[in-house]
Amino acid sequence: MDGLFVDSETGKKANYPRFYRQMLEKLAIEQRKLSRKEKGSSNWNKQRIRLAKIGEKVANQRKNFLQHKSKVLVTKFDAIIMEDLNMKGMSQALQFGKSVMDNGWGMFTFFLQYKLKEQGKQLIKIDKWFPSTKMCSSCSLVKEITLSERTYLCSCGLNMDRDYNAAINIKNEGIHLLGIS
Repeated sequence: MDGLFVDSETGKKANYPRFYRQMLEKLAIEQRKLSRKEKGSSNWNKQRIRLAKIGEKVANQRKNFLQHKSKVLVTKFDAIIMEDLNMKGMSQALQFGKSVMDNGWGMFTFFLQYKLKEQGKQLIKIDKWFPSTKMCSSCSLVKEITLSERTYLCSCGLNMDRDYNAAINIKNEGIHLLGIS
């Protein structure tokens, strides 16, 4: 995954720090140490707890980051429009398993939902089959684009980052669904 989300106003990405990826080496070392201990022994239990603490630290870092990002978005906008993505399916089908699951998309959407609801604001989800990535945000032409193409090039002359183009399309579709001109 390239980033957690793309702001349709500025095109800036909220680059997720990949906490799990940062701890992979340390997790592997501690897991190897655990595998060398006799199961059920006091040293095995101590090592198991050390390993669990690393996992808990990763989870807490992820949760803190997502809470902060969701708070910033909720205070800045009256409505947030996002694509209703099947992240579990993406992680399995596209071979992005660790990256997709590490970013905590489901947790992020949950945080957005409850924070927006508390403030009387809206979360609009766009259908996952909406061609946000394949559609030109300038002329609405739909064309096939591969996952490896990171720049969207259109015959109308539009040349921009594919994620930024998709963010604009999602925003426009959400505005259309809200009935705002």
